[in-house]
Amino acid sequence: MGEQKNQKTQDVNQLLKIRRDKLAELQADGKDPFQITKFDVTHHSQEVKDQFENLEGKSVVLAGRMMSKRVMGKASFCNIQDLQGNIQSYVARDSIGEEEYKAFKKMDIGDIVGLKGEVFKTKTGEISIHASKVTLLSKSLQILPEKFHGLTNTDIRYRQRYVDLIMNADVKDTFIKRSRIISAVRQYLNGQGFLEVETPMLVSNAGGAAARPFETHFNALNEDLKLRISLELYLKRLIVGGMERVYEIGRVFRNEGLDTRHNPEFTLMELYQAYTDYHGMMDLTENMYRYVAQTVLGTTTISYNGIEMDLGKPFERITMVDAVKKYSGVDWNEIKDLEAARAAAREHHIEYEERHKKGDILNLFFEEFVEEHLIQPVFIMDHPAGLKQYLPVLGKVGNGPEEQPLDALLVQMRCAAAVFAFEFAVALPDHPAVLVRAVPDPAAVEFAAIAADDLCRERAEAVVVLALGLPDRHFILHLLPFLRIDNGRMALVHNVLRHLALVGFGGSGEKIHREGLLQKCVALVFLVGQNGF
Repeated sequence: MGEQKNQKTQDVNQLLKIRRDKLAELQADGKDPFQITKFDVTHHSQEVKDQFENLEGKSVVLAGRMMSKRVMGKASFCNIQDLQGNIQSYVARDSIGEEEYKAFKKMDIGDIVGLKGEVFKTKTGEISIHASKVTLLSKSLQILPEKFHGLTNTDIRYRQRYVDLIMNADVKDTFIKRSRIISAVRQYLNGQGFLEVETPMLVSNAGGAAARPFETHFNALNEDLKLRISLELYLKRLIVGGMERVYEIGRVFRNEGLDTRHNPEFTLMELYQAYTDYHGMMDLTENMYRYVAQTVLGTTTISYNGIEMDLGKPFERITMVDAVKKYSGVDWNEIKDLEAARAAAREHHIEYEERHKKGDILNLFFEEFVEEHLIQPVFIMDHPAGLKQYLPVLGKVGNGPEEQPLDALLVQMRCAAAVFAFEFAVALPDHPAVLVRAVPDPAAVEFAAIAADDLCRERAEAVVVLALGLPDRHFILHLLPFLRIDNGRMALVHNVLRHLALVGFGGSGEKIHREGLLQKCVALVFLVGQNGF
């Protein structure tokens, strides 16, 4: 076994040496292919095939990588692969000249060549190019994977994407479609009045998601910074500033796991829109998918894993409770408390843990009975509030369970507009941090201890920015917009704001400014309460 491996290595090394010797010979003869910096191309392979009736008998110029070659005496065939696909070329000594034909026979698989010739169809009906000139544009010094088996090593495919692109047409098609999808998303959102923006990648506090950030150091300011893990926070600030519809498509970085489906850096798109609710966001999302499919594929019907899906039809919209009832027969509206939920779980052989609340058990039913049926496009609405640590509580929907929040779907879609309850982390003496949620109903106000990073300037700034409010009466994000503010609640507001102002802004010389800011924030909160928000 070892001898066979050594022999294979020696054979590869010998082949690589032959290629380098060919390059040295070309350079010695004054035909260095790397000196050619420009080659004018008139058509691509697929264009020639699509426009054959108009191009037959006419001269075209193509360029691409030689993927195969069959030499048969005075005439040969080769296959050229370019951006759009591949096309066959018939190369005859009488057509290109004896010297050029000798040079052609010395070319290797993988070489990049320029091809000029007439379009014709062979006796077997294959559209081809009858070459009148073949130019070596770049010499390939490496050996491509063997054609029949292709590139199958997963590690090489992901580490050497350029080889993967050369050998696998479906991979290249995926890359091209990805680019067109992003372009179509931009076109759609721009057409809907959204503004594309760019926000900082280096931040003092990497917020907006639960993930471990990459850390770096900014020498000029001698300050530790982090790479962003989401796009959320700065986009919210733009909404506060009056930019009613904004979006960003950018890279984010998360210092976590790595496999073929998870990368430490990836592209994320987030959009935010004022003056709408989650129905408006569903409409936007549905229409965007439909537009992108039609623009990129020319149809709204797609096939995935052998299943046909029609994005042209209205997407189903169903609540989690109704979905569970539809597929399991259990009506969660009839389950009034935790004990009833546990009894239903036991009856349907759903395993739960003691820590699970009523909403958690509903989610277990959803995973067990519903998820496998969700094949066609569908919006699952009104998730139980307890399922998400940061799930806003802005109001109740219909006659559903008590936990159903107004904008649960927005959180799930990760493209929420200005429809977030006010939630932020603040350092307090008795907790590492406290999550404050502002809601219209005083009885629904919750304070929950959460793990948080050290309070920093950006967090304090975020509190001040959000205290200015978003441009919609229902979602103005003041600290505690109570209908009535009594002395006890006012004292709580004062203490939280005072602690933020004193801790979050740095040097002692700013104390007067901080105290003034504190009074303004408290006044804002009181004013909102008096106005009945």
